[in-house]
Amino acid sequence: MFRALLREPSGLIGVILIGLLVGCALVSLVWTPYDPTLVDPAAAWTPPFTGGHLLGADGSGRDLFSQLLAGARITTVAAVAATVVAGVVGVGLAVLAAVGRRSGEVVARLIDVLVALPTLLLAMVLSAVYGGSVVTAVVAIGIGTGVNVARVGRAEMTSALSTDYVLAARTSGASTARIVRRHVLPNVAPVLLVQLSLTLALAVLAEAALSYLGFGTAPPTPSWGRMLQDLQVFVTVHPWAVVWPGAAITAAVLGFSLVGDALRDVTDPRLQRQVTVGEVLA
Repeated sequence: MFRALLREPSGLIGVILIGLLVGCALVSLVWTPYDPTLVDPAAAWTPPFTGGHLLGADGSGRDLFSQLLAGARITTVAAVAATVVAGVVGVGLAVLAAVGRRSGEVVARLIDVLVALPTLLLAMVLSAVYGGSVVTAVVAIGIGTGVNVARVGRAEMTSALSTDYVLAARTSGASTARIVRRHVLPNVAPVLLVQLSLTLALAVLAEAALSYLGFGTAPPTPSWGRMLQDLQVFVTVHPWAVVWPGAAITAAVLGFSLVGDALRDVTDPRLQRQVTVGEVLA
């Protein structure tokens, strides 16, 4: 699947962008040109490529490149953790809604209610109750995006449960847990994988938005969203400073989105059949 993903132009570009994100996050664990939180008034608004600052410095003299590297770590951890939460919540709710006899309809209606609840609003409520932090943002993003995974997973699992091989397994006396583990989950895994890859993109964007609004990463921890919040006041005077965190967020979201689209093309057998027929006709 990975080789097929790299053969897709969008998949290749997406993998490169994600590789850059993960590489920056790993590098920031052991090295940054400056302390990302170091305030140096003498270096305030240093232009890019001058004074030893590759991307310049902000109004407090903090090195922007160091902040971007440290922010990549926060973004990567938050996105992956939120996606894990979304996977657990989404798959769990999908299984309960698809296989539950009496509780299935109740869980399905619960999914419909939760889908209507905006992720950012849920994060704001949790932040107001428990305080703004990365953990709060991860939980809110995971639950908010997990219900979308549950909605898609429920539809796919319901379809899989009506197939002949599942009916044959039931007739042979297989338990519900065995049917789900051996027959349902392996068949819906490609769809869930695509959905979770797109959830990564949503998690990156949501974490940046929450930090920008003051409900995510607490200062002085560097975050791309918080960098945008701090620099937006000076966008008309020093527009170059806002470009870097904005470009980083765009690249990360684009990378995960492209990989998700490429995974859909690679794992969807209907698209594969269309390609095969087109090649034969050609």
